[in-house]
Amino acid sequence: MYKRILLAYDGTREGMIALREGALLAKRCGAHVFLLSILPESAGLMMGENTTSMLADQQLKTYKALLARGVEALTQLGMEPVAKLVVGEPALQIGAFAREVHADLVVLGQRKKSFLHRWWAGATGAYVTDHVKCSVLVGRNAISDEAFEAALHAGGQRHEDNVPAEKITKS
Repeated sequence: MYKRILLAYDGTREGMIALREGALLAKRCGAHVFLLSILPESAGLMMGENTTSMLADQQLKTYKALLARGVEALTQLGMEPVAKLVVGEPALQIGAFAREVHADLVVLGQRKKSFLHRWWAGATGAYVTDHVKCSVLVGRNAISDEAFEAALHAGGQRHEDNVPAEKITKS
């Protein structure tokens, strides 16, 4: 069904849930996997583009390491992900990369935000669905380490293997 799946990964617990769910789906579909990590623009980062900023350098190193961990996890699953690190507004960057790789599915996590945060978010609160022309899956199916390993080796996942998100450990 899906042949080109984009996994938006930010290293959070929600991002790990989406990475696992997307990885299992990609494995089942035999899909090509694309991994995107986005370093949000910030005043410190923008300053770093014009001057030597230790903060900007550290942020970049952190996100490169995050992306490398995601690639490593997918590689251990027998996948050959195409990975990219970009700087910018997440919804716009996910949309641009989805078009670039001709993704037919985008998988991402979601952190719940308060009403006030959403109201004040402005452009940064843009919806990914406004920027992509393919299906979007919000990964919420928390999978334990043990169930994830078993599902990878068995080629499937049983419903009873789902566990509360707080039981998920980061890789």
